[in-house]
Amino acid sequence: MATPNGTLVHPAYFLLVGIPGLGPHTHFWLAFPLCFMYGLASLGNLAIVLIIRVERHLHEPMYLFLAMLSTTDLVLSSVTMPKMVSLFVTGIQEIQFNVCLAQMFLIHALSAIESAVLLAMAFDRFVAICHPLQHASVLTGSTVAKIGLAALTRGFVFFFPLPFILKRLSYCQTHTVTHSYCLHQDIMKLSCTDTTVNVVYGLFIILSVMGVDSLFIGFSYVLILRAVLELSSRGAALKALNTCISHLCAVLVFYVPLIGLSVVHRLGGPTSLLHVIMANTYLLLPPVVNPIVYGAKTKEIRSRVLHMFSLDGR
Repeated sequence: MATPNGTLVHPAYFLLVGIPGLGPHTHFWLAFPLCFMYGLASLGNLAIVLIIRVERHLHEPMYLFLAMLSTTDLVLSSVTMPKMVSLFVTGIQEIQFNVCLAQMFLIHALSAIESAVLLAMAFDRFVAICHPLQHASVLTGSTVAKIGLAALTRGFVFFFPLPFILKRLSYCQTHTVTHSYCLHQDIMKLSCTDTTVNVVYGLFIILSVMGVDSLFIGFSYVLILRAVLELSSRGAALKALNTCISHLCAVLVFYVPLIGLSVVHRLGGPTSLLHVIMANTYLLLPPVVNPIVYGAKTKEIRSRVLHMFSLDGR
């Protein structure tokens, strides 16, 4: 629906609230731990990418997928955290309309890419544990590259329409986004026109992308668990499961907040503090936690990091 003369109403900018209920003073002090988180996420993910790139013996499917995951987390944190820090420190809430749509698109597309990479890592663990003799022939270098390209393409293709279906709406009421960044469902709620297309398409891509990925990841681990339970040696079973711990942590950190956020948004009602906390957890936690978990659990990466920071550097 447009205005009486047939033109759409688009605001020059939206206003970001940050964390509802907190004043400028509290926001200012929250900027410091946020800066620390951004620095930790950037250094951790960049270190993993560089280590895997430099160490040729790490050019295996598991580590190549990990490099993809770290690259995605690095870009995702750079899309969200600097703007949040600026908001908390300066108190400047304005974000231009098109910039907001661009940030929204990147957040959702990168999240879809991360979901696809987590699925690829689950497939890698499935083949390595259930069909170890075929692992090298199934997951070749070219196959890994094709999977990465498919994840990138799917993420951008599925979420590319979002800015355009938001631009077809009119925003003639409040322009306040009750988050620290722009998400599709929050921008959509600001419209004074019919959002049926946005609701249907948003639900479709969530179910067909993240929903399908999570089902296949769960199915992979059912098969992995069945194969592990069939192993005669308890030590071999524990060793096989140990290779999955880091990936399971990454899956839980990504999907639990995502599912919770989707549920509370689908229940309707005004955006609450719970929405904001879950949205921040969903976007800010994985880029910080993933490099810590993989650095601690992956012997090759852990030893390389310790070597880099050793006193003699040799």
